Amino acid sequence: MCIILLVPLLCAPAPANSAKTRLLGTSVNEIDRCWRRTLNWASNRRRLAMCSVGFAGKMTNNIGKGTVDYVVTDLSDDPLSPKPGTLRYGASLIKEKVWITFSRDMKIKLQKPLLVSSFTAIDGRGADVEIGDGPCLVVYKATDVIIHNLRIHSCKPQGASQVIGPGGQIIDLGQVDGDAIRLVSVSRVWIDHNTLYSCQDGLLDVTRGSTSITISNNWFRDQDKVMLLGHDDGYLRDKNMKVTVVYNHFGPNCNQRMPRVRHGYAHVSNNLYQGWQQYAIGGSMGPSIKSESNLFIAPKGSSKEVTWRLGNGNNKWSFYSVRDKFENGASFEQTGRQGAAKPHYTNQQAFRVADVNLVRALTKSSGALKCSTRRSRC
Repeated sequence: MCIILLVPLLCAPAPANSAKTRLLGTSVNEIDRCWRRTLNWASNRRRLAMCSVGFAGKMTNNIGKGTVDYVVTDLSDDPLSPKPGTLRYGASLIKEKVWITFSRDMKIKLQKPLLVSSFTAIDGRGADVEIGDGPCLVVYKATDVIIHNLRIHSCKPQGASQVIGPGGQIIDLGQVDGDAIRLVSVSRVWIDHNTLYSCQDGLLDVTRGSTSITISNNWFRDQDKVMLLGHDDGYLRDKNMKVTVVYNHFGPNCNQRMPRVRHGYAHVSNNLYQGWQQYAIGGSMGPSIKSESNLFIAPKGSSKEVTWRLGNGNNKWSFYSVRDKFENGASFEQTGRQGAAKPHYTNQQAFRVADVNLVRALTKSSGALKCSTRRSRC
């Protein structure tokens, strides 16, 4: 089996100060209000799985009977024979549902890309967990994955290699391009409250038929190519791709792809855009993009236009703005039939899009949180 990977990375905000974060009222977004207002989040970590919104839906398959609690105690990494206690052992080798936590602050330098198995939750709350300065995370042909509260940065390309995969199978990987997180042929993945920046390719790629993805509460910063949704112009399976991008902070020092969409559908809502160089939201091959109640702050003396598109999409574009707010001269060129790109969420996916004037407050805690297991609040 050979996996060929490509993607770009470089953006993130500083961890939130929990003492300054209001946990009640409209200043906290719908996801955080679900778990951060509980008296002791650390004693009920799995509540988090019921707090996701958007196309990933509620992550109920990650909890319940048979879920294994696994604690990372060892920051070493062996790509082919990982030791118990290491992140790779928990993420790749445990056959049951697994909820992974960390015993202390740690900086993990992976030797090869880490393949994350189905029904895996990586929960960095309660520790300062960094992954960087080498290859980073790949979710390949998996489902029901949560990646939460990590700092992933300075990811580097990696030549063809072998790594341990689900069930102990040795997987042949093609070259990887230095992305923080790469999703390949996956479904039901939730990426929440991570800080991603300064990677050699991109920060987050959703590719090769991946769908039912929610990307929320992340801080993307210091990056050229931030987020790619859709493998390439010829990969028609990505027409079924559905991604929710909500409550994220983009910038400072982000250039483009926040996101860049091919073929599929993206609902982009309640995000803060702290400038861009080329563009903020773009696409090709006639994607459908609903931009709703985002705050776009144009850069000084550079491109004021939010959007970019390649080709005319054979008149199939539906790329429009609803209740967005534009500051410092920002503008949004709309394409196609307005109102056609609706998400049509199920009851398990639906959420209330907040007024754009609340976006600064709703994204104030984006990125990896400082959560102490000794405190009642995160």
